[in-house]
Amino acid sequence: MNGLVSTIDAEIEKRSLLKHPFYKSWSAGALTVDDLAVYSAEYFQMVKTVPELVKNANAFPMDASTREAVSGIGAEESVHVELWTRFASALGVTKTDLASHKGHTRTNQVLSQLQRASKQSLAQVAAVMYAIESEQPKISRTKLDGLQRFYGMDGKGDSTTYFREHEEADVRHAAVWRNVLEHLGENERREALQAAIESLDAQNAILDSVMGDCSCSENA
Repeated sequence: MNGLVSTIDAEIEKRSLLKHPFYKSWSAGALTVDDLAVYSAEYFQMVKTVPELVKNANAFPMDASTREAVSGIGAEESVHVELWTRFASALGVTKTDLASHKGHTRTNQVLSQLQRASKQSLAQVAAVMYAIESEQPKISRTKLDGLQRFYGMDGKGDSTTYFREHEEADVRHAAVWRNVLEHLGENERREALQAAIESLDAQNAILDSVMGDCSCSENA
């Protein structure tokens, strides 16, 4: 191993979304249903962007097994967009609401930055996606626990399928991106680390956007 992954893992821990005030409020049951509805619309901007980020990997050379694995990730992430709409629907946010929500300026800026990074090299695609997917199983479990405990959502119901899927799927997905990162050359490692940090900062920025619109900001 070239040490890149362990360095990125340290950055993921430092910038962990579970340390963000919004997710802390979620885990404490301090959010209202309206707050979750705001989140479902704003975070949808990220959800629908992820398949596009994965698709950008296809522009770069990959061995056959990696290309097949990345294709599988893309297919699953596309399905996850629909699963998110079911979660939003349980909060009273319709597909029409999601489609018409334009997102905060800051949210759109950081997602555009990730799009640009993921079009530069496979190293940057892998880093951006690893930084998104590596912590998702833990985050999804935390969200599920909160939804069941405080918000009356069945942990086995249709409205929470998105989070159950990410508990399992993102373990596999992260392993694919990790393998790419572990085989990068010296010059690629530098750009990959920067892309990973950019990805982590973007994810936190989206939660900042959510915080600005929800009642939890009054107690932050």
